[in-house]
Amino acid sequence: MDIEPRNVAQARDAASDDQFPHFEDFDATGDLGMPVADALSSLQAVHDVPVTVQAVLGRARIAIGALMQLKENAVIELDRRVGEPVDIFVNNRLIARGEVVLIDNALGVTLTEIVRQER
Repeated sequence: MDIEPRNVAQARDAASDDQFPHFEDFDATGDLGMPVADALSSLQAVHDVPVTVQAVLGRARIAIGALMQLKENAVIELDRRVGEPVDIFVNNRLIARGEVVLIDNALGVTLTEIVRQER
């Protein structure tokens, strides 16, 4: 079946604007089932709640006997290599990955990837 250009234009015109919702038809409700402005103001209440943030360089599994024999200056080999991203956990939940940086003689982490988790 060949469609000529004028038929395509006629088909487009036939699809009236009444078929499609207008932005004005939507009230500004978010995923919480309340207006977005109300949701944002209710989130203000949690802004001062402390959370635990951890930057995990890597992990290692060793036997308790080997752990008990560790002395000062001992090296524990981790499962990551130099330059690999570190995992960022908030309250024991992986939320991002990043790279270690030096900030005024202190360690920091630059976030390079946000981890999206399915709910």
